[in-house]
Amino acid sequence: MNRLKKEVEHVKSLYPNALYIGIADGANSNWNFLEKHTTKHLIDFYHVSEYLSKTAEAAFPKKADKQNRIKWLKDKCHQLKHEKNAALEIVGELKRLSRKSELRKEIKENLSSAITYFTNRIPRMNYWEHVENNLPIGSGVTEAACKTLVKQRLCCSGMRWKNKGAKIVLSLRALIQTKGRWQQFWSKIDQYGILC
Repeated sequence: MNRLKKEVEHVKSLYPNALYIGIADGANSNWNFLEKHTTKHLIDFYHVSEYLSKTAEAAFPKKADKQNRIKWLKDKCHQLKHEKNAALEIVGELKRLSRKSELRKEIKENLSSAITYFTNRIPRMNYWEHVENNLPIGSGVTEAACKTLVKQRLCCSGMRWKNKGAKIVLSLRALIQTKGRWQQFWSKIDQYGILC
């Protein structure tokens, strides 16, 4: 985390007037870091839509209602993206759905989980504002970068890594795949030498 903090500080020194947006799932550890380094905060839209998808069956519990569930989910996602206070309205709807007596235990548990998730994160669900200002609402680009940088190199069949070896390989891979960093690395070596 210290290394990431230094990278963030370096980028901020290069672009002091940029808007820094923290987008993550609901884990507190993410927000403990992001709140210190970003101006705007948003729960990743994909994670929120996953919670919503598990509640669609409460709105339309019959097996024959699959198309209605799909439409309901699509409408709720659209509402979240384009309407102010949509998260609060959706929580109200989920609470009303949870009072249905004929719902199976699993559906009630999914509703309860979604209500808690939404209620605790409403301040970080202003998607309409981000969409209106052409700002990102998901962390997909970052997750794809992690997949390209880490998963493709460290998670091949039969591979096992110790922390030190993985750290070295990933450091070199990050230098190579980030424009200008490989040259920057060698400039520092030329300037200061190798510290062992």
